[in-house]
Amino acid sequence: MELAVSEHSLISRLPSVRGKLRPGADLAKSNWFQVGGLAEVLFKPENTQDIAQFLKHKSSDIAVTVLGVGSNILIRDGGISGVVIKLGRGFTDCHAEGDRVTVGAACLNSNVVEFAKNHGIGGLEFLSGIPGGIGGALAMNAGAYGFETKDILVEAEVVDPHGTIHVMTPDKLNYSYRKCGLPYGWVFTRATFQGHAEKSDIIASNAAKIAEQRQNTQPVRSRTGGSTFKNPEGFKAWKLIEAAGCRGMKIGGAQISEMHCNFMINNGNATAYDIETLGEKVREQVLHHSGILLEWEIKILGNLPEAQSQEIIAA
Repeated sequence: MELAVSEHSLISRLPSVRGKLRPGADLAKSNWFQVGGLAEVLFKPENTQDIAQFLKHKSSDIAVTVLGVGSNILIRDGGISGVVIKLGRGFTDCHAEGDRVTVGAACLNSNVVEFAKNHGIGGLEFLSGIPGGIGGALAMNAGAYGFETKDILVEAEVVDPHGTIHVMTPDKLNYSYRKCGLPYGWVFTRATFQGHAEKSDIIASNAAKIAEQRQNTQPVRSRTGGSTFKNPEGFKAWKLIEAAGCRGMKIGGAQISEMHCNFMINNGNATAYDIETLGEKVREQVLHHSGILLEWEIKILGNLPEAQSQEIIAA
């Protein structure tokens, strides 16, 4: 059962915005798993000031959830209550100055690498190995191939839940492995990254090697949310999953990838419940086999429909 949406009840309580407010938006179209319910209200802001003014003037009892390009999230079938902020075109610009690149939080990681290549700025190529956009990379200190977002970050623009805009350096963000230390509800809008002067053909070669490695080892053409679980200290999540006998495991339309077993995929008819249930089953089997409880890297958002909640209670 999807989130019940009253078309005007919440909209009427929201402050005016320069962007767009849409009740009952289908969030399955906004994430890479292509599952999930409705947003009670979807807010697509025009710019950073639009976000700041909205957060400053909205009622404190109205929940806010922030979505990037939807790569590393799972939205439950019951949808998301309150307001979902999704950054769009107003947050995809890129600028170069010397060997630094400043980009909007909705810019795809791969596009940042391409922009940097065209301006002879190297050192950002690892971003092409991370599915999704800059906002998500900032929010979780995303990493790949030995590098993390914090390693190249000069500063980030972020809006707090009260509508104040901050410019913060990595030390203020308290980054750790796949984690940002800011409280929930802060919205990343822009970032400046430090690169170095490099020939464009070398940058292109580095990015191509990463792309080839991803295609050979990850289900990049499937409906997936990227890496499912964080690597426990001293271990690789995929090795623990394989050792527990979970490679290829299926529940409904969800499956653990045969190519890389720290990826879950939607075979075309999965529900969010199938995917979450499969993930929890994997965690259970890994714990039983190795004594290690895997921690979700994918962020799970939203509400379980009543029927699914009853199934969990019954179980």
